Amino acid sequence: MQSRPWLAPLGALLLMTSPATAQGTRFMISFPEARSAKPLDGRLLLMLSKNDAQEPRLQIGDAISTQQIFGVNVEGWKPGEKITLDAEALGYPLPSLKDVPPGRYHVQALLNRYETFERSDGHVVKLPMDRGEGQHWNTKPGNLHSSPGQVEIGARQQYIVDVVLDQEIPPIEPPADTKYIKHVKITSDRLSKFWGRPMELGAVVLLPEGFDEHPEARYPLIVNHGHFPRTFGGFRETPPDPDLEPEFSERFQVEGYNLIQQQAAYDFYRTWTGPDFPRMVIIEVQHANPFYDDSYAVNSENLGPYGDAIMFELLPFVEEQFRCLGEGWARFTYGGSTGGWEALAVQVLYPDEFNGCFAACPDPIDFRAYTVVDIYSDENAYYDIGDWKRVPRPGHRDHRGHLQATLEQMNHKELVLGTQSRSGDQWDIWEAVYSPVGEDGYPKRIWDKLTGKIDRSVAEHWRENYDLRYILERDWKTLGPRLVGKIHLYCGEMDNYYLNNAVHLMEDFLESTEEPYYDGVVDYECRAEHCWNGDHDRPNALSRLRYHVMYVDRILERMTQTAPEDADLTSWRY
Repeated sequence: MQSRPWLAPLGALLLMTSPATAQGTRFMISFPEARSAKPLDGRLLLMLSKNDAQEPRLQIGDAISTQQIFGVNVEGWKPGEKITLDAEALGYPLPSLKDVPPGRYHVQALLNRYETFERSDGHVVKLPMDRGEGQHWNTKPGNLHSSPGQVEIGARQQYIVDVVLDQEIPPIEPPADTKYIKHVKITSDRLSKFWGRPMELGAVVLLPEGFDEHPEARYPLIVNHGHFPRTFGGFRETPPDPDLEPEFSERFQVEGYNLIQQQAAYDFYRTWTGPDFPRMVIIEVQHANPFYDDSYAVNSENLGPYGDAIMFELLPFVEEQFRCLGEGWARFTYGGSTGGWEALAVQVLYPDEFNGCFAACPDPIDFRAYTVVDIYSDENAYYDIGDWKRVPRPGHRDHRGHLQATLEQMNHKELVLGTQSRSGDQWDIWEAVYSPVGEDGYPKRIWDKLTGKIDRSVAEHWRENYDLRYILERDWKTLGPRLVGKIHLYCGEMDNYYLNNAVHLMEDFLESTEEPYYDGVVDYECRAEHCWNGDHDRPNALSRLRYHVMYVDRILERMTQTAPEDADLTSWRY
């Protein structure tokens, strides 16, 4: 096996082994005063890998290729103090260190550092603050980690392994502004009050061609919701790099997919700046927070008033600075996956502030199909349980229906990464957004993270506040007239996360509406995976690269049909 530049040999410097007679292999982990003179709080993680393709910290996930990880909480951890990680530590995929078979492994430890927040609701919580990386524990600036090394775990001989967190992930250089792409930030009064410290919101702004040359023009605003964007992705002002080494896409089974992505980004630039393209402003919202890489763009007991902060602080700032029309008839929203849920949610919760949403492969929009769980009637999230057998519930599939992870596995991974909804991962952020605050200040669990037993009282809170189908059905008498023609939903029938289940339930309701009829779109594609967006002419691997131009014609038509008599429909059509 060829060694990698990051890999230290067994017994070198910071990773040493010695015989032990205690209860199995134990890892003794510490950090030097040079890395922090103050005690630290956080989640201490230990990774074991069978391969040296990457550092172990970069090989943890839901896929079958995931490597092993263990986690423990630490509070007031002093420099030089050794924390023991042994068979009692929770692991994934194997639950305990004692289950690791004999062999030689690459090993690495990391501390995901927590900060203390004194919130306005009176709770004091410890959480990992985003540091510009989009809430990723393995790349978060300021997190400490060890130099990777190797360790032998034997069948008979037992070891104590010393590991020192001698490295710190460096800060991320902020992206530079260009002619077309601008990066703006504001300090949100609403969020700062809730969190007890200054909290920022940001936006990545894509300006239209001719913005500086047409100071009289005022533009429609299109809000692209989704995961944390460091800058505006999928926009490239130069042709694809001719020296770029082609890479194979395992997901799409396409050779040279990185070249295809660069070509699509360049094509978008040429379309965006071309003579016939309508001039608009597109923004991507930066709302990473102590729980996740975005807030789901709604108000939440655990995250604070992100919905109002984005709607009434960030958007007015952007619209004033970049000369937008600033009215609901000229404001639209779109996105896929998390962004699809957010696009529909803000349209439903702020019905007059947007003139249409285009939601592709949205996260569960009906909690009777919370992927494959009905949180209102099922007893257990992880298993369908009968009198004589129980069947594990699937969590992720490919387009052929082949199972790649179960719900139990995905949730156990999160529990290893962080207790109390602090993993920074998918199921925990749904819980953090939708759940009421628990007595300890952290989100109440929708289900027991170890066993999958569902808490019906928490499910009721979810239904009343965040089940979008339920809210629409409950309030259609008042919401319906304000949403006619605005709802557009798209989903692949083989969505990897089974999100098509909830879309079908939503469609059942929307098609039943009367006085008024919803008059929107619900569309599907056979065998299409996650993030199909309504393009029937291209495979998913290509259509997902065209989100920014997919809905422009429909947006223009909608504005033309619904704009007030004195609306400006011309200054931005140069």
